[in-house]
Amino acid sequence: MILSTILFAPIVAMIWVMCIHSPRLIRTISLAGSLVSFALSAYLVLRFDYQHPGFQWTEQLFELPGWGIQFLLSVDGLSIPLLLLTSIIITSGILVSGRLEVRVKEYFALLLFLVSGAYGVLLCMDMFFFFLFYEVAVIPMFLLVNVWGSGNKEYAANKLTLYLLAGSALVFFGFLLLYFQSGLYTFDLGAMLELAGFTHETERWMFLLFFLGFGTLAATWPFHTWSPDGYASAPTAASMLHAAVLKTLGGYGILRVAVPLFPQGARDWQWLMLTLGAINIVYAACCVIAQKDLKYIVGYSCVSHMGLVMLGIGTLSETGVNGAMFQMFSHGVMVALLFACVGYIYDTKHTRNIEELGGLLGEMPRASIFFILAGLTALGLPGLSGFVAEFLVIYSAFTVSPLAGTLALLGLVLSAIYVLRVFKRAFWGVPLAGKAAMAAQGHESLDMNWKMVIPCVLLCLFLVVLGVYPKMFIDYVGPTSTELLKNLSF
Repeated sequence: MILSTILFAPIVAMIWVMCIHSPRLIRTISLAGSLVSFALSAYLVLRFDYQHPGFQWTEQLFELPGWGIQFLLSVDGLSIPLLLLTSIIITSGILVSGRLEVRVKEYFALLLFLVSGAYGVLLCMDMFFFFLFYEVAVIPMFLLVNVWGSGNKEYAANKLTLYLLAGSALVFFGFLLLYFQSGLYTFDLGAMLELAGFTHETERWMFLLFFLGFGTLAATWPFHTWSPDGYASAPTAASMLHAAVLKTLGGYGILRVAVPLFPQGARDWQWLMLTLGAINIVYAACCVIAQKDLKYIVGYSCVSHMGLVMLGIGTLSETGVNGAMFQMFSHGVMVALLFACVGYIYDTKHTRNIEELGGLLGEMPRASIFFILAGLTALGLPGLSGFVAEFLVIYSAFTVSPLAGTLALLGLVLSAIYVLRVFKRAFWGVPLAGKAAMAAQGHESLDMNWKMVIPCVLLCLFLVVLGVYPKMFIDYVGPTSTELLKNLSF
């Protein structure tokens, strides 16, 4: 019952939260629900038999045999790292939301509802419930941005929702086609993988359908424009969850459904994955250089780094897929840390414009150090997790397409430019903004307190540990990647 507990702990906490009114108790219950899932996810990681590439801890809660539907939960080497990532991010997001004062009950209930959807996608092996939880993970973002967001939040919420629902429509249509065209009349993904057989032409177009559907959630060019606007307007915890967790579900969907079910289609469209991945990396990095708003900078850098995920998947090699999975985890932790710091800086300084900031390292050293560490991870500094992920992806890209590998290297050069630019303008130099607000509150400095420091330290710990000892991650993902790609022979 471990998997079902992970799935239903945030749902139980959400229902409890909706029945009480004390903001302090609401935060406590929300944190408790997230910690239950976090503790059990960590337990699964410690007990996972990484030498066995199959599914483990399978649970069947109920079945509707007449419809080919069953509530079946399981984990393998692809899902278990992302399960841990999700639990880390929701716990950190709740901890950094201590300043929220508007409609606290509804805010935390939506966060818990959203993360339950993410857990469901990672755990469900039945395509009916996979899609159901996929929608649960997407829809709450509209309210989180529209109600608690900032700036042009109505536009951002509508744009985000329309793009993601369009991608979901493609995925839904694909699952219905699978149900009928397979001849099995079941939504069981495991049965599909073992028994379903498709013609080459069917695989070709079915793969494209799922790739575009899941790729929209992963902010694949040219369907990426919802992403920076959504992140810039979303509240901090929502930005953390969407950038770190929901985007990775797009890459996970491609690896879980599209590649193993349609290997011939994956080979046919490999050129498209490599092309779009390379464009993502370079185009979004160029967009970052033109930005002055910290949230837009992080948002576009997120799109650029998701290009590395797509590029790694597009290599259709074990090294590339391992690198893509490593990048999803590393990027998730890194971008969550960046958004946590940006949210704190905005709450304190009341501006996100790097031209109006300066000297943050002296004013709020703890927040600055956390941001700088995450930024160094983004540019691929050796010793941090970003370096390992980028090395694996780019190495495998060069073996398949030297041009794609070269463009990915160019993207890394551009990332170093925009990261160092932010460091210079926002964290060094003379303070230019926020003095009046700080003086009004009677503080020389408004640096992070321990409630903010704890989640940031947790996120930093993963960036450093995986950068120093990446083998522990590759051991979990490697055997599953080999099994995933066994039908992809060139």
